[in-house]
Amino acid sequence: MSPVTSTQPLHLTIATRESRLALWQAEHVKALLEGLGHTVTLLGMTTRGDQILDRTLSKVGGKGLFVKELETALEEGRADLAVHSLKDVPMLLPEGFALACVMEREDPRDAWVSPHCAGLADLPANAVVGTSSLRRLVLLREALARLGRTDVRIEPLRGNLDTRLRKLDDGQYQAIVLAAAGLKRLGLAARIRHIFEPTEMLPAAGQGALGIEIRSERADVAAALAPLAHMPTWLSVAAERAVSRAMGGSCSMPLAAFSQWDAAGLLTIRGAWGEESGTAALARAETGRVVTSLNEAEALGTHVADQLCAAGARRMAPDAAPAAV
Repeated sequence: MSPVTSTQPLHLTIATRESRLALWQAEHVKALLEGLGHTVTLLGMTTRGDQILDRTLSKVGGKGLFVKELETALEEGRADLAVHSLKDVPMLLPEGFALACVMEREDPRDAWVSPHCAGLADLPANAVVGTSSLRRLVLLREALARLGRTDVRIEPLRGNLDTRLRKLDDGQYQAIVLAAAGLKRLGLAARIRHIFEPTEMLPAAGQGALGIEIRSERADVAAALAPLAHMPTWLSVAAERAVSRAMGGSCSMPLAAFSQWDAAGLLTIRGAWGEESGTAALARAETGRVVTSLNEAEALGTHVADQLCAAGARRMAPDAAPAAV
């Protein structure tokens, strides 16, 4: 790619969490922007989500806890952009903020990580599986039920990626489920024993994609980011995020949404929703359309949300989303 862009070279500051994965992501964006002629520095920050490790995200305000401090840095002018794992970005951004760029997606699937067990069927009696996600909880519980494994416990797993792996290695869990993208980005693909196909475990909306947030009035930054955007990914995740938004907008819902392109240019999206309590069967939906714009992608996602509700899923009212602390 040529270093010439549609904007004059800018001096840009990227706000980022300080976990190893977040820093990798920020450094990746930094290198791409520098290749386009811009000067870039990083502003490392610790977010509320990084600090609260003794409770599940669904109990303390959802994944928006990972972005609030970064948004404050944007609002105060200490940073020009923030790089996020898109699945950590709330479905509704605060007024004055915009998702300016979605980059090409890494592997969107979930990964099974275990030192001794090749998969669910190999778990010993009374095993403990760790996950931080209500989505993974309901999908794992369904898979275990099919195997007749009522003895297996699914327990909360918090902390950054290295912390989660350490807890596994310390024997607190027999296996954990993580996003494959993070492991691959940090050179840890060898830790993966099995990658769940979407037919086995449907991914989260936006999983594996990087999103870049800016202040909505920063047209100069938006123009600088334009060469980094990958429209097939952006359209895919727009459809997925629209499912979640239509269901209530909470990142902490037991909801999966994943879309894929076929060779003919059709975007097919599947959704799944479960009760955290396990008192009802999973609701599932699937549909596909030709999609050429963000509006069309979002309309597709909204249609899938309607299908989920017709199958028994419950919408969460926006004011019923977990409150931040």
